[in-house]
Amino acid sequence: MRNLQLPGRSPVRSPNAMASTSHPLSTQAALDILKKGGNALDAAVAASAVQCVVEPGSTGIGGDCFCLYSKGGSTDLVAYNGSGRAPLAANADWFKEHGIAEIPRQSPHSVTIPGAVDAWDRLVRDHGRLSLGEILQPAIDYARNGYPITSRVAVDMESQTERLAKSKNAARVFLKDGKTPTEGSLHHQKALADSLEKIATEGRDAFYTGEIARDIVSYLQELGGLHTMEDFKIATGEYVTPIQTDYRGHTLYECPPNGQGVIALMLMKIMDGFDSAEDLKGTDPITLERMHQEIEAGRLAYQDRNFFLCDTAKKDMPLDWMLSDTHIDELRTSINPAHSNRPMPKFTAPNHQSTVYITVVDEDRNCCSFINTVFETFGSVLMAPKSGIMLQNRGQGFTLDPDHPNCIEGGKRPLHTIIPGMLAKGGRIVMPFGVMGGQYQAFGHMQFLTRLLDFGLDIQQAMDAPRFFTDPYSDITEVEETVPEEIILALKTLGHEIEVAKRPIGGSQAIWIDWAQGVLTAGSDPRKDGCAMGY
Repeated sequence: MRNLQLPGRSPVRSPNAMASTSHPLSTQAALDILKKGGNALDAAVAASAVQCVVEPGSTGIGGDCFCLYSKGGSTDLVAYNGSGRAPLAANADWFKEHGIAEIPRQSPHSVTIPGAVDAWDRLVRDHGRLSLGEILQPAIDYARNGYPITSRVAVDMESQTERLAKSKNAARVFLKDGKTPTEGSLHHQKALADSLEKIATEGRDAFYTGEIARDIVSYLQELGGLHTMEDFKIATGEYVTPIQTDYRGHTLYECPPNGQGVIALMLMKIMDGFDSAEDLKGTDPITLERMHQEIEAGRLAYQDRNFFLCDTAKKDMPLDWMLSDTHIDELRTSINPAHSNRPMPKFTAPNHQSTVYITVVDEDRNCCSFINTVFETFGSVLMAPKSGIMLQNRGQGFTLDPDHPNCIEGGKRPLHTIIPGMLAKGGRIVMPFGVMGGQYQAFGHMQFLTRLLDFGLDIQQAMDAPRFFTDPYSDITEVEETVPEEIILALKTLGHEIEVAKRPIGGSQAIWIDWAQGVLTAGSDPRKDGCAMGY
């Protein structure tokens, strides 16, 4: 239990149902849908749609989503990959011929075909109780009639002022006199409201074959994009089989690649070989020894991610080898307790061919772990002119190296960072959870779970604790300013390149199910504006 004399949040508890999101209006929308007879899946989609309006820098209907869904707490999970694909005409040769060495963020080439709306429609039809039209009404209302700008949203918007100014369509919606909306002001997105209304009335086809698709495609083509109406017409997500590993008597479930859930599993397996939960319980997770172990484990696991992670429908990936005890032991034993590994050790891999988070638990203990995104803040920062839809920049998840398994290819899905999680024990789900923050997410799963299961922190404390993360491309470790200065200095003496993070690292939500007591306990990350609520 936290010290109640210090600032902070207590875990939220309720007996019947619970929702936890990164925005209060989103959490409230989820609860309203539950009280109208919807289930956890309906509520999660409603919450996501609201966030696409009220937290537009973080997510949007021009983005992607992934979902893990448990019926009644069963570990026979429904897993859905709602990530979009590259236009059919895209390939490395085209980019080479046009002198493009890397995919720019604010360009049509960073935009993959959005998968979120298709995923919402399919999941609600297959597993929900209400219609998509009813579920979208709260989002439509906020977009048309206005929503107040919250603290974190204001900061995120302001950080993209220069990019917003470069897109006349986005500037028209998000800039006034060259400035983004201020905290506490009421903001509207009327064109987005009209688009959501069309989807509510006509379903997914309004987005993928109708006026909305024509608006997006014509806009991207004007900018030089390769997108066509056919790309949108054939866009579809798919049900997938979750991957899993055991940790401290629990089972962790993740979506398979092209998402980075496998990296979260690798990290859990690496950390499982260090101190036991009995040794760690009640101790501080922010120590030199522990931080060094986690940083090095992250650098090793993310090195594998950058080498191998890809769309397995297009290229082979050595998934079994990555999760094998032999490879995990090899990674763990390569960690030098006295110094950072520089340069990184290389390992022999098997042959292969060219190789805004939301959680809801309802009264029936259906559990939904749901994540929806446009990738970076405001994605590509390109907005379709008539529909008011901001488009993602997931295309930057591709490489342009033709020998790399994650090289761009028509109809291929890029490396994806977003990963919903589910934790089970004794054959039942005990916690749907997720971590936001781009590249951080797999590392964030490890940090949150180990702090909860090993160090004995409660669900809220495990989110509140200081965070750190090594960028998998720059190899610079960012630490939040709450990490003590003496530990930062000691990490530098071990060879780590440390910078104090300019912004909070990630965000998270989780709901714990106490099956014996019939109580739900939730946490919501203080780095965001949201909250957990139940009834």
